[in-house]
Amino acid sequence: MGAFLYGTALQWRLDIRSRTLLITCYVVPLLFFAMMGGIFTSVNPSARETLVPSMTVMGVSMGALIGLPPSLVEIYGGDIKKMYKANGVPLYFGLIPALLSTFLHLMLMSAVIYLAAPPAFGAAAPADPAAYFGALAVFTAASLSVGGVLGVAVRDQAKLTMFSQLVFLPSILLSGIMFPSELLPGVLGAAGRIFPASWGFCLMKDGGFSAGNLWPLALVMAMSSVLCMLLLKRLEKE
Repeated sequence: MGAFLYGTALQWRLDIRSRTLLITCYVVPLLFFAMMGGIFTSVNPSARETLVPSMTVMGVSMGALIGLPPSLVEIYGGDIKKMYKANGVPLYFGLIPALLSTFLHLMLMSAVIYLAAPPAFGAAAPADPAAYFGALAVFTAASLSVGGVLGVAVRDQAKLTMFSQLVFLPSILLSGIMFPSELLPGVLGAAGRIFPASWGFCLMKDGGFSAGNLWPLALVMAMSSVLCMLLLKRLEKE
C-alpha cells in the first residue's frame, strides 16, 4: 500500500511538470471558460443557469480524453512497461496512479470554475454543492475510464491523437453544453448519449442527480474497467 501511495504521489509530481497535462487540464479549459463564459451569457442570458456544469464538462472531457492517454502511452509504449515486467510489478500499477493523479488535477480545475463563474459572469451557483461535486466526481471517473482505455489500447502517439479527437469532439458537440440537445436531429441526439459528457451534464445540473443519469455513467465505468483489464493482460503476454 505504501508503494502504491508513493507511486500516486510521484505521478502527481510528474503530471505537474507535464506540458501536455498542464495544457489540457488547466490552460485550455480555463481559457475556454474565460472566453466562452462571457459569450454564452451575452448571447443567451439563461446560460448563466448551466454555465458552471457546461464549462466543467468541457474541461473534464479534454483532460480525460486528450490529456490522460499520452501519459499512458509513455508508460505502456516504451521502456517503463519493460521495467515493470522485468521487476515483477503488475502493469496496473502504471494505470491506477495515472488515473488518480489526473482525477485530482481535474477536480482542482473544476473547483476553479465553480468558484470563478458566479463573480466573473453572474453564473448561478449549484443549489446543492454536495450533490454537484458528487456528480462531478462520478462524471470525471467515467471520463477517465474511457481515456484509460484509449491510452492502453493505442500505443502510437499519432494514432492516439486521432482516436482521442474522434471521441472528444462528438462528446462536446452532442452533449448539450454548446446548444440544447433537443435541437439536434434524433439520430445525433441519440448518438450523443453514447458519451459520458451528455450524462455528466445532465447529472450536474440542478435537480439532475438521479439514478436515471447515474446508471449510464456507471455502465461506462464498468465496461471500460473490463476493457482495461483485458488490454493489460494482453500487454503482459507481449
